[in-house]
Order: sequence, then structure tokens, then C-alpha cells
Amino acid sequence: MLSPGPVRGSVVALCVALVALGGCRTHRASDEKKITPEVLYKRARHDLDANDFNAAIKIYEQLTARFPFTDEARQSRLDLIYAYYRAGEGESATDAAETFIRENPTHPRVDYAYYIEGLVDFERTPNLIEHLFRADLTQRPPSTARKAFAAFRKVVEQYPKSEYAHDSLQRMVYLRNRLASYEVHVARYYFKRGAYVAAAQRAKGAIEQYDGAPAVREALEIMIESYDRLNLQPLAAEARQVYELNYGADVRRATARAPR
Repeated sequence: MLSPGPVRGSVVALCVALVALGGCRTHRASDEKKITPEVLYKRARHDLDANDFNAAIKIYEQLTARFPFTDEARQSRLDLIYAYYRAGEGESATDAAETFIRENPTHPRVDYAYYIEGLVDFERTPNLIEHLFRADLTQRPPSTARKAFAAFRKVVEQYPKSEYAHDSLQRMVYLRNRLASYEVHVARYYFKRGAYVAAAQRAKGAIEQYDGAPAVREALEIMIESYDRLNLQPLAAEARQVYELNYGADVRRATARAPR
């Protein structure tokens, strides 16, 4: 018969281990309950500054869930916009920005939320197939470009003293040119197919919405030709007058330089 001594010893050791393990869990749970919003925010900010964006996101999300009405939670919601953006989570960044704007319309940093919202759409790149075949982006429906343009416009017009206003304006110029080129591409498409009313309307829209873009010149030319084909001489004359005021000097200079 086996001696009961070693068995009893093993049972006692197992009980001690279980009690110790339970105590550790209790202490950990207690420590977790004692964590303050300040401590969580410092941890998240440390990860963010270290470019460990995924780790920062987890802590920020935990903070905003556990302490939703604290100052740290409000700042965390702003930091989350940037963390999502840098982690490549564009949709999450946009959702976070829109939520922050909706819930904090008078916050002093709401311009930043609009700016990141614009950046996300601005940086949506063409897919690999388009890169390989060198697709002409002026012929691609620029839905994200319009959204980016609108977000940057809010920064420039509503927050002209914002530190992001200058960069937003530069990006707007680029987007304006691209959007105008697309509108003229569509107007040219209509004109070639004899849809002169649609061509004139699309060209006019490009001029009104994206004044100053290089493509505006061609838009005016399409308007003039379309009105001539429609026999709308008063409108054609008006468009010619606008063209002469803006580009007449260039045409005259080009004519003077041409070989005879």
C-alpha cells in the first residue's frame, strides 16, 4: 500500500498554489480598478509618441469606454483621429473625426478634425491596376477629391488662423485643378456626341466652381462652341467676352510670335 504522506503533501502544495494564484488575480483586478484616466492617457500618449499606433489605439479606446466624461477622454478622442490615420485605418479616422466634430462643434481643435478628415480622402491613392496602366486621373470620377476639397475648405474658410489653413489651401489648389479637369473631360465627352446643352452646362459648372483652374480656359471654349451650335448667340457672345477679358492677351501674343 502506498504511503498517504506524499499525497497529503501534494494536496497541500496544490492548495497553496491555487490560493496564491487567486490572490494574484485579485490583486490584478484591484490594480486595474485603481487605474485613473490620467494614468491611461499617459500610457496611450507614450505609445503614440513612440509611433506604436496600434497599442495607443487600444488604450485610447479603453480610456474613452471606461471614463467617457473626463477631460482625458475628450483629448483621447482627438488623439484617436491621428492614431487611426497613422495606422492606416482611414475609415476609422474619418468616423472618429466626424463624431468629434458632431459632439464638440466649438472645441478649439475642431479644425484639426476637419484637416485629418480631408487628409484621409486626399491620400486615397489609385489602385495598383491604375498605377500599372498609368490611368489619367482627370478621367476618373473624383468622389474622394470632392470630399477632401470640402473638408479643407472648411478649415480655410471657418478657421483662417488655424495652423493647418495654409497646407489646406495648397491642397485645395491641387484638388481644384483636378476637379476642374474632370468636369471639362465630361463636357468634352458630351460635346463630341452632340449633346451641346449638357456640354455647356458642365463647362459652366466647372467655371463657377473652380475659378482659377487651368482647365477653365477650355471650359470657356466648349461653352462658346456649344452655344454656337445651339444658335444661342447672346450666350455665346457673353462667353466670348469673358474669354477675351481673361485670355485675349495670351492669344494675341501667341499670334504675334507665330511664324509668317
